[in-house]
Amino acid sequence: MEQGMVQVYTGDGKGKTTAALGLALRAVGRGFKVCVVQFIKGGGAYGEHLAARQLEPLLTIHQTGRDGWIFRDKLEDEDIRIAQEALEFARQAMNGGSYDLVILDEINGAVWFGLLSVEDLLEVIASKPPHVELVLTGRSADSRVIEAADLVTEMREVKHYYQQGVDARIGIEK
Repeated sequence: MEQGMVQVYTGDGKGKTTAALGLALRAVGRGFKVCVVQFIKGGGAYGEHLAARQLEPLLTIHQTGRDGWIFRDKLEDEDIRIAQEALEFARQAMNGGSYDLVILDEINGAVWFGLLSVEDLLEVIASKPPHVELVLTGRSADSRVIEAADLVTEMREVKHYYQQGVDARIGIEK
């Protein structure tokens, strides 16, 4: 890739991770190597993990986080440690020369929860090699991250079937 950009997918609507994974699929189709680091997404395999196994070595997903919910006012040291380790893994993936596209899935949420500092994320953005495309997903992207990005898309919920009592469905949401 001649020039990598920084993309942000944020907002309260569904589709941030899905958009990033669509970009990953497009990149893999062109022979690019893609690394996805998922923050605060522990708790078993999602459909994208099963697909990534079939697309290795071009697509690698590194899942991090504990199973269960995180609460902003009740952060646990273990959650902070896991997020910081994931960020270090992401830095190495981005700067190691092996990947063309690095996706930090739910990193905006990890910053919003207080698991990582916005300064740490801004440092990652600033240290991005010129040839690497960097994608950041998650709700509540900090305004400084939005300012640092080259492309920002905000997903806005208009209507969602969760409101009708429909749970997350295998193959669609997980």
